[in-house]
Amino acid sequence: MGDDVEVLEDEIQAYDDGTVVRIRILDVPDSDQYPEGIKYAFHYGEAGAEEPIIRFDNHHGPHELHIGGQVFEIEYEGLQPLYRAWRAALPPEKRIEW
Repeated sequence: MGDDVEVLEDEIQAYDDGTVVRIRILDVPDSDQYPEGIKYAFHYGEAGAEEPIIRFDNHHGPHELHIGGQVFEIEYEGLQPLYRAWRAALPPEKRIEW
């Protein structure tokens, strides 16, 4: 990462059932790809799997929701609404930790 990128949040938790949860939020320079100056991922999936169970991210610029192998472009209304939607999709026993 360049000097102009700051890690704001980077948490990961592996569970005994083989799933993984990760939240990563980076402060990046404003650009055409990241006009909000933020790069993020809210991920939940099987460890090592090709596709997530659910993930919100903007790794390639557009804001996306990944459900299994499907990808949907979404409106970005801030990190908090995305976090709340992602957390609500977690199994109830895992929501407690997030």
